[in-house]
Amino acid sequence: MEEITAIFKLNTPISKKEALSLHPMSLAFIGDAVQTLYTRTRVTVGATLKKTGALHHEVTQVVKAVAQAAEAEKLFPLFDEDEQDLFRRARNCKVQTSAKHAEPAEYRKASGFEAILGYLYLTGNTERLENFLSACFEDNTAD
Repeated sequence: MEEITAIFKLNTPISKKEALSLHPMSLAFIGDAVQTLYTRTRVTVGATLKKTGALHHEVTQVVKAVAQAAEAEKLFPLFDEDEQDLFRRARNCKVQTSAKHAEPAEYRKASGFEAILGYLYLTGNTERLENFLSACFEDNTAD
């Protein structure tokens, strides 16, 4: 997985202070993209002759509000103080959209989880980011 983690190295990470000053939904926007890229990479690399439809199905099992909300609950005790605060701020943001197959509370928790991923990515904390992404991937792709 070293090659995958290398994808997430920013040339110029931003400071924690700067990242925490961003709107939580902006961090969630980045976090969603990071998780999607990570998961697409994991399901594609080494997948011989899988059709894109099958790959997409595997990705959606991980990158969906219900799975992200469950992962957030599981990982919340591992979040540091700044991450817990960010998670709560993102979870409590008013959003104009909702997920098709998730309850509003699940969608809000998923947004909190995505904000953490965006925060870790932008601050260059790739090891911690990969730990969270890997846990989410492993938990949601078990056969």
